[in-house]
Amino acid sequence: MDCTLLITIFVTFHVLVPIVSSYGHANMCQAFCGNLKIDYPFALQSGCGHPGFRELLFCINDVLMFHISSGSYRVLDIDYPYQSLVLHDPHMSTCDSVVLGGRGNGFVVEQWRAPYLNPTSDNVFMLIGCSSESPLFQGYHGKHSPCRNVSGMSCEEYYGCPGWDMIRPNQDGPVYGSGPPECCALPFEDIKAVNLSKLGCQGYSSAYSLAPLRRAGPDEWSYGIEVKYSMQGNVGFCRACEATGGSCGHDIDDKNDLCLCEGWNSTATCDLVHSESHRRKWSLVVALAGFVIGTIILGTSHLA
Repeated sequence: MDCTLLITIFVTFHVLVPIVSSYGHANMCQAFCGNLKIDYPFALQSGCGHPGFRELLFCINDVLMFHISSGSYRVLDIDYPYQSLVLHDPHMSTCDSVVLGGRGNGFVVEQWRAPYLNPTSDNVFMLIGCSSESPLFQGYHGKHSPCRNVSGMSCEEYYGCPGWDMIRPNQDGPVYGSGPPECCALPFEDIKAVNLSKLGCQGYSSAYSLAPLRRAGPDEWSYGIEVKYSMQGNVGFCRACEATGGSCGHDIDDKNDLCLCEGWNSTATCDLVHSESHRRKWSLVVALAGFVIGTIILGTSHLA
């Protein structure tokens, strides 16, 4: 056997065998964005998490962003035991600042996501500067107003915030008359969407209750949008997948559940995938061995 053939065999084993050994290993689903943990049903990568939450979260410079049809929001917190997120809209009014001009995103979720995502029942939306033609006030006359107290939070209290002094510095309080009130507090389920253009409003604020805690006043309320999410699908499948070291995911084509295990996808758990990948690797090793043996035989017959 000549030197060239020996070199060929040496290169084959020392270059291709490591490739075969690493075949099937890939990065698992990203687990963090900044200091926020990303866990099922959420994900940052295609095929990870629950299909109902796909293309929802994005990690930009270690800042977690939540994107729906009404706009993008910064995620302040994810509470997995309570199954909720807290979102921040930069153009939303707070106690210190009342923002007008219809610049706020509000909250409008795509119809197909509605079964999974909605603001919590104790989240109050205070709509500001709505016109008399707003659909909020159609069908309501006299004392029958849609505006009300939500989880102990109302516009009557909100009027006491210093932010109002900046937009009506010469008034002692809110303007009342034949028109709609300056502020109207409502729960999300009453309106189903906070679209400032369609509602004919100039701005909005959102606050949520930290039950059983009751804040003394609007300056101590928690401002933001608290969104409740629901776990759809086979939760037991996901727990079994994670128990064997996998990440819960889905098929990007048919949206069926998958267990993602170091680059191999399983319809069961990673225990099954390990044996499958082991067999595939050995199949490649056998094929490689056949190639090398064939090369040796051809080389030997050529020298004979």
